[in-house]
Amino acid sequence: MLKTVQNYGYFALLSNEVKDLSEALSFYCSKDIVEKAFRNLREQLNFGRMQVSSEISLNGKLFVEFIALIYLSYVKKHMQDAGLFDSWTMQGLLDKLETIERFEAPEHGQILGEVSQNQSHLYRALGVDPPML
Repeated sequence: MLKTVQNYGYFALLSNEVKDLSEALSFYCSKDIVEKAFRNLREQLNFGRMQVSSEISLNGKLFVEFIALIYLSYVKKHMQDAGLFDSWTMQGLLDKLETIERFEAPEHGQILGEVSQNQSHLYRALGVDPPML
């Protein structure tokens, strides 16, 4: 048992292509984030059970999930580049930006909820213009 406890917290990464340690670790962490995001999507968007009536519906659900994972990879990369992981988790950042509402009412046209300065800063740090009408 002592030998098992001694190896806690260590792991090995093997690659035929990536020679740089930090690059290999970055790829591994990206893979981990995508896997966690996939699991979250399955829970949040009800992808755990593909309750569909046709193959076309299944393909549509899988396509939406694929696009969502692409966006999450984009956000993760830009968070790394902007140094946002020092003060934010990915889920915390997404939760902060999720509170912005935009909808369209027939009598009033498009309506955008309040975008705080902090949210505007986060959008700009991610390389995206803040939402506006």
